Amino acid sequence: MCCLAVAAVGQANASGGGVLKVRLGGDQAETRIVIDLDRSATAKVASDGVSDRRIVMNLPGVSVGRTLQGGGQGLVKSWMLDGGALGARLRIDLSNDAVIKRRFLLPPADGAANYRYVIDIAAAAPRASGDRVTLISNTAPAIRPPPLNLKKTVVIDAGHGGKDPGAVGANGFEKEVTLAAALALKARLERTGRYRVVMTRSSDVYVPLETRVPIARKAGADLFISLHADSGPGTTTRGASVYTLADRAVARSQKLISKDDWFMKVNQADRGVSGILFDLTQRSTKNRSATFAEMVLDRIADGDMRLLRRSHREAGLAVLLAPDVPAVLLEMGFVNNPEDEAFLRDPASRAKLMNAVGDSIDAYFAQETRLASR
Repeated sequence: MCCLAVAAVGQANASGGGVLKVRLGGDQAETRIVIDLDRSATAKVASDGVSDRRIVMNLPGVSVGRTLQGGGQGLVKSWMLDGGALGARLRIDLSNDAVIKRRFLLPPADGAANYRYVIDIAAAAPRASGDRVTLISNTAPAIRPPPLNLKKTVVIDAGHGGKDPGAVGANGFEKEVTLAAALALKARLERTGRYRVVMTRSSDVYVPLETRVPIARKAGADLFISLHADSGPGTTTRGASVYTLADRAVARSQKLISKDDWFMKVNQADRGVSGILFDLTQRSTKNRSATFAEMVLDRIADGDMRLLRRSHREAGLAVLLAPDVPAVLLEMGFVNNPEDEAFLRDPASRAKLMNAVGDSIDAYFAQETRLASR
């Protein structure tokens, strides 16, 4: 085994049991992954990768803090280590057919100050040339999962659309300014090359409200932002505000959970465990949503754009219900206020606002994620 290259470094979570760094080494014959931990840990293999070239391992009780991910080495094509409320999940995309040869925990010793969880992956033995394989015509070929996406996925939801015009301004409808803003934000994010951007709509079409969050969850969203423009009882109220999920609405989130959610598979026979895990996951998501909301407001204020006096609000809005995707709804202003409407319809002003939102997204992921480049 050749020396291990440091693949990613992340600060350990303050609650303990955190990942310190991940290292890869080896070649196409055998590749080693070492996860440095601040305490002892165990791992369970959820998928061995034999059928689809993706190894999945859960590390109960291990905190990641930030998603760690990167390109691979040897038999590892790419990898991602992310977290849920119960522990961490390691996903490894293999570059060739391979098997887990061994895995073990090393305690601090021989100059190493931390625990190390070691995973050795070996190339699968080639089939002998004389072997015959019987093909069964009605056997479906193995379906491989889509490759791990090493870009963060941001879902932008342009409010309303089609037969649902939204609020009415002097010069048009809310659905028009939300779509224009969403397209501007998409362009801002894609210019960086760091994001995969998914739109719930990219034209003037009607998208049912109840399908918008499932679009985000199906896309594997790391962040969801819904863009809207408010309307007040009069024409004098103006300014932006950000909504996150209210405590009174959290119970509705469980309806979005399916049997395929990885963080619900801890113990199918114990509903109590699943319920606790769901609550912890949702609490973490709610906290991350609030953190992002404050970042959005800070950068809008830094850009000298007007905010409502109570600018961070909570509500039970349908687009905020995903229990595992941080989400905010940004009310960009009031379309029935002449100044706000003019601001939102002006391309330069709108771009300024979306650049501030883009800056907040950059800052959020800089805090949440350490992307490995080696």
